[in-house]
Amino acid sequence: MGTVPNKSRYDVIIAGARCAGASTAMLLARAGLQVLVVEPTRRGSDTLSTHALMRGGVQQLNRWGILNSVRASGAPAIRTVTFHYADEEIRIPLGPGDGVDALYAPRRTVLDELLVSAAEDAGAEVRHGLAVVDLLRDRAGRVRGASIAGANLTTTNVEANLVIGADGIRSRVARILNTRVEHALPHASASIYGYVPGLGLEGYHWYYDVGASVGTIPSNGDETCVFVSVARERFEAERGFGTAALYAAVLPEVSRELAERVAIAGGPQKLRAFAGVPGFLRRAAGPGWALVGDAGYFRDPITAHGITDALRDSELLAQAVLRADEKMIVRYAEERYERVRTFFEITDRIASFDWTMEQVKLDHLRLSKEMKKLADSQREFGAPVTATELAAAANWS
Repeated sequence: MGTVPNKSRYDVIIAGARCAGASTAMLLARAGLQVLVVEPTRRGSDTLSTHALMRGGVQQLNRWGILNSVRASGAPAIRTVTFHYADEEIRIPLGPGDGVDALYAPRRTVLDELLVSAAEDAGAEVRHGLAVVDLLRDRAGRVRGASIAGANLTTTNVEANLVIGADGIRSRVARILNTRVEHALPHASASIYGYVPGLGLEGYHWYYDVGASVGTIPSNGDETCVFVSVARERFEAERGFGTAALYAAVLPEVSRELAERVAIAGGPQKLRAFAGVPGFLRRAAGPGWALVGDAGYFRDPITAHGITDALRDSELLAQAVLRADEKMIVRYAEERYERVRTFFEITDRIASFDWTMEQVKLDHLRLSKEMKKLADSQREFGAPVTATELAAAANWS
């Protein structure tokens, strides 16, 4: 952990080995590129996450040959989604499609590790305990590599044709580049969650009442992620009483039945809180660099689509890189927004918590249609890259 990279030059350096970074590394390494991935956190460590995978993300894991490992990890198959609007309940069975007959919500300690292992199996070099601390540029200002350091602060300069920031909402790569935010949204939800053993609820359950929502996401080890969400303004106003007190107040406020079930199961042993960040899209590509995952595009977690977004965008970016044309990488950034624009805006409306029950039902109906469009659009992924394109990618500059 924290040792220097093996070489002084790679085709691609990726900052971040979570969902977006590890997936991008895997796809590029499978195509034959020399890829270095650096990640400051410990291998196999946890991170804040909604866990839930939607159909598009499950389709990708299946196509990449990773879904069977997700199943083997003990992540339960999810075949229903139930929406609870106050006293109204709408249960939706999930039918099979594109080789996928269920959804999954693996813990990030599981999913991230599987993606890192797949990247390494493909030939990528993954180094935990290291981080990109600066970028190398030529006289024209083009990014030509990165300065990498570990806990001992010893810096190593490594050259690359492309540096990719996959280092999260507060991306250091984005800060170094001073990338502009091209689209910003006004609202943010705050969430508090914990894991409840033996809850006994099947499928995803999303509960809504005026001003708050809660949800249940079955995951590994017979544990269910149970979260509560409120507008960031309420979270800030009440956090002084403690996150446990706010969690305990919101849960029965939205669903007394779920609150009782959680209490009978013993409740979560530990709570984690996310204070909320308004959605944004940063400029995601430029000479010698690109951003992927939350580093370039963050959508409020209230619609639980973050991991699926990260997997989709990693494949969009990998395909652009392998076309060996810098214009394609810029086009990746444009296409990303075209695909998610409507979803992005609807999510922000829900995150405002300024809606009636009828309004939020209509927004969920629109979201469902957008999710289907996104999943359908991913059928184009996996199109073969020609030998000429691969040869060009290996010498891309």
